[in-house]
Amino acid sequence: MTGSMPRTPGSPRTPRNPETPGTPGAPKNRATTLMNSKTLRRRLRVAAPVLLSVSLGLALGGIIAALLQVSPLDFYGQLWSGTVGSSFGWGQVLYRATPLIFCGLSVAFAFQARLFNIGAEGQMAVGGLAMAAVGAVAPSAGPIALILALGAGALAGGIWGGIPGVLKARTGSHEVIVTILLNFIAFAVVNYLLVRGLALPETVRTAEIVESAHLFRLSDFVPAFRGAPVNAALFLALLCAVALAAWLRFTPWGLSLQILGEGPGAARYAGLPVGRLTAFAMSGAGALAGLGGASFVLGFKHYFEEGFTGGAGFLGIAVALLARNRALAVIPSAIFFGALSYGGFVVNRTVPREVLDVLQAVILILFIVFEARRTAGEGRT
Repeated sequence: MTGSMPRTPGSPRTPRNPETPGTPGAPKNRATTLMNSKTLRRRLRVAAPVLLSVSLGLALGGIIAALLQVSPLDFYGQLWSGTVGSSFGWGQVLYRATPLIFCGLSVAFAFQARLFNIGAEGQMAVGGLAMAAVGAVAPSAGPIALILALGAGALAGGIWGGIPGVLKARTGSHEVIVTILLNFIAFAVVNYLLVRGLALPETVRTAEIVESAHLFRLSDFVPAFRGAPVNAALFLALLCAVALAAWLRFTPWGLSLQILGEGPGAARYAGLPVGRLTAFAMSGAGALAGLGGASFVLGFKHYFEEGFTGGAGFLGIAVALLARNRALAVIPSAIFFGALSYGGFVVNRTVPREVLDVLQAVILILFIVFEARRTAGEGRT
């Protein structure tokens, strides 16, 4: 053949380089490389709002420390060593992260149906009181008391969360307004029940739960956590996050909630019961928030105390927002906010602990701004 060199019998064939232009493998490899680069760029764009907001927020925290005549290096050095830089600090951070995981999952669960649960604080308070009340009188044989206490907390929170769901399904009332108002009603109901007999005389706490309803502390098995209140409720929170992620992805009800999240019209077109799904989403969110009291009531103090929620329900909104309402992403988000929450106590000798509250707010605002710009940019492309 003209233009080709004859090949003697037995001589080895020269292998073609698949990356050489003009060879059959080159287009495929170029397409794979292009696809990988696009995937990498997309992931960087998705991660950018979180990374930028946290970085700029921490930088602003250093500036605030400098304005207070405290070295930023000393400020963050003290914050690091007192939180994640020691075993005791880790125990405190994980303890504070536990209810944030539950409340973050609560907000994220409701948002799958595009519902905004602002009532996790009240749902957690109602659930915690139910846990303590049942745990104090439950049979002490085996794990029955623990199961009944956890079930009571989830049930009470679920009922309280289901109220705005039913009202929205029946009357169209907005769940944001209803859940905000129900927070105040929950605190009033809890206070009334405490005063009317559940609280011990001249206290704002209930009687202790039976010993078989206790959740073990991690320090019983990990001596490095000695003195830290982190307990088995952490494992329950992690299990709920994994189970929720799998449930949303692989079950018909989970997929139905996400279809409802695309809009009531899409759900009706698919033949889904919009009203029942709405009530179910808010009730499930309430049940998760109700379990948020397990760490304090069953694992730490072993009784209910007025005001034990400490704003965890409201901070759970920030946790879910930074996690983009993804169940598994709620875990690192809750740990991050748990570290900042406990960090306020750590640095209080150097700077006011409110500086860490400001830092959390700034990070959240920056994330909202960067996330809005990212989604707007994707919409234009």
